[in-house]
Amino acid sequence: METSPFAPNEAVALAIDPRGGAVAVGEHGAEIFWGPDAALAEIERLERRVGPRWVWWTSATPEVLVAAGIRPARCWDLDAVHRLLHGGWRAGPARSWAGAHGLDTDDVPTVAPVDLFSAADDDGDPDQPIRPDGHLDPSWVDDGWHDDPERLATWATLALEVSRRQSDQLAALRDRPAAPATARSESAAALLAVELDHDGLPIDVAEAERIVSSFIGPRPLNAADEQRVMAERDDLVLMHLPPDLRSGVDLRNPANVKSLLRRAGIEVDDTRAWRLERLREEHPVVNALLIWRKAERIATTFGYRWLDEHVSAGRLRGSWSPSDGAAGRMTATAGLHNMPADLRPAIVAEAGHGFVRADLGQIEPRILAAVSGDHALATATHDADMYAPVAQRLGVSREIAKVAVLGAMYGQTTGLGAAALRGLDTAYPVAMRYLTDAATMASSGNDLRTRGGRRVRMSSSGDPDADERDLRSRAAARGRFGRNAMVQGAAAEFFKTWAAIVRARLPSNARVVLCLHDELLVHAPLDIIDNVATIVDETLQETAARWQQLDRRADVHFVADTSVINRWSEAK
Repeated sequence: METSPFAPNEAVALAIDPRGGAVAVGEHGAEIFWGPDAALAEIERLERRVGPRWVWWTSATPEVLVAAGIRPARCWDLDAVHRLLHGGWRAGPARSWAGAHGLDTDDVPTVAPVDLFSAADDDGDPDQPIRPDGHLDPSWVDDGWHDDPERLATWATLALEVSRRQSDQLAALRDRPAAPATARSESAAALLAVELDHDGLPIDVAEAERIVSSFIGPRPLNAADEQRVMAERDDLVLMHLPPDLRSGVDLRNPANVKSLLRRAGIEVDDTRAWRLERLREEHPVVNALLIWRKAERIATTFGYRWLDEHVSAGRLRGSWSPSDGAAGRMTATAGLHNMPADLRPAIVAEAGHGFVRADLGQIEPRILAAVSGDHALATATHDADMYAPVAQRLGVSREIAKVAVLGAMYGQTTGLGAAALRGLDTAYPVAMRYLTDAATMASSGNDLRTRGGRRVRMSSSGDPDADERDLRSRAAARGRFGRNAMVQGAAAEFFKTWAAIVRARLPSNARVVLCLHDELLVHAPLDIIDNVATIVDETLQETAARWQQLDRRADVHFVADTSVINRWSEAK
């Protein structure tokens, strides 16, 4: 049996040159695998027999592995951990290195073209990866690291150093004991994002085209035919106005739409859908406009061109990001996060397969109870519908209690739940003080850190010409964002921990195919579908136990609505 210098769960930095080979560097040794096929075979062998925690600079490395059928169990993604520690979205080797070494992450050197007006950068030896100023040499960052096996080994060694320094920085966040665990789950989410890119979401293309056709008609023959269909769609709205009022109206221009409504005797402050919904019965043109908007959205964003660009081999594919630049939610392109409900019947499990769909219930107020340590609010989470005991405690209806709790997290001070909001201060003082403290810090321009240690950037140089009223308005906006980001950010951390554990527990023939806000969709063969549903539910409780064991602030219960379905539209 072949031996390896690596131990199970040991941090092993991996650098891959898809054209040549790979180098793996651990604490006590290194291995060089040359030849693309041989390298991937050796990496798979190490994954299967040793199970290290792979360290890599960016998602480019797991993209190579996943494309080759290799699904690592553990990883440390330097980009993901850098974003956690330093906030925002910008990452990459130069910034990860700078952040780990206390250098300016916003002023990393880059490769600049040499022309008549500039000289070549001679700052340091280009054969050395580190410049005299401590930054990574940009020629190394710009693919120079895989010129030969020696450079590949150096690049992996540098990645291992950054991972150690990041671990030290996380451990230094004394008031955020969950930060190291969050870094591991953020890394797992980054790997899952690569797999979501690769696997795609099962879609019935014929059904999708049928749905699209029901809104905008058959597929246009050419550009001229598409323009003709657009004009006909516009006419279905304009026909409700007298002929002399139709000219010059562009339905795609909000100002023109306001003018159109004014001609019909309807005055509105803006043309948002929710506002127009209230006026649907006022004039036939409003109803026609709302129908037009839905069709227009399908035509421009989710129409035939969308299918052509994003569907291949029966899968809808978009690019996934493990965290946005704000509170850290997973996001995706190709409309995967805002697909109209009308199109969901086209998301169908493959033959012999089904979906397990699970949606976290009332996640934000449950997260608030957990991160604030408010025992009274935590007690309310023991009910499947936690708004019911909150309503009883406040002496209001469930609807008003829900509006009040959500309003507290979003900084609302007026409206339906305003009176109940004041009652929350008395009923749940610890949770409300947590939100108020976050808002106060943010409004003053101080950066925040979520429960898991994610930095939420609030500092800003501001506008030197802003008057006092503008400054107060901006401070208030920062306060509202800050109080919400502390809850949203922690909710994102909880969700990604859950998704990572689900991924780890699933059989090899089942896959997570969608992470939508607080909803998981797993694709699995029908003969194991019930077992997969059980795994999804059990891992939620495992996540809750892991997530709370470091804080021990309050006993919070988390729930999910889990169902086995064939089409995404069958979900409640």
